[in-house]
Amino acid sequence: MDSVTGLANHIERTLDGPMWHGPALLEILNGVSPDAAAARPVPGGHTIWELVLHTAVWAEIARARLRGDAVESPPPAEDFPAPAEPTAEQWAAAIGRLDQSYRDLARAVSRLSDGDLALPIPTAGAPHTAEHMIRGVIEHGTYHGGQIALLKRARP
Repeated sequence: MDSVTGLANHIERTLDGPMWHGPALLEILNGVSPDAAAARPVPGGHTIWELVLHTAVWAEIARARLRGDAVESPPPAEDFPAPAEPTAEQWAAAIGRLDQSYRDLARAVSRLSDGDLALPIPTAGAPHTAEHMIRGVIEHGTYHGGQIALLKRARP
């Protein structure tokens, strides 16, 4: 089992790096324009923008669950929110939300005790521990970072 300090650090590294596999989320997003973020190069797939907001949403849900809130999985419109208009300001706000959600979660994790990692998390889904959920957020950010990197390449 990892310590809360190690897990909090890993959450932040998911954003800033260094990651052993390649670039971290904010490194991948560097240089992505609002138009590129809103583009849908894969028909029926998500945009970079939607993936950024989705990843932020789940870090926020994890933080709420660590506080003891039995937060349900969000409906599709909230799970993959779409921007109303792809402006530079809204794109900067989306990246800011991702950044803040991960940093807030890292701070919340750092305030736990190592024993808290084994506590069950309130959720309507399958029961799991705080550690399992925290590791899931790290894996989730890494997974969607890979998708974002591919979407960047798919854009002409």
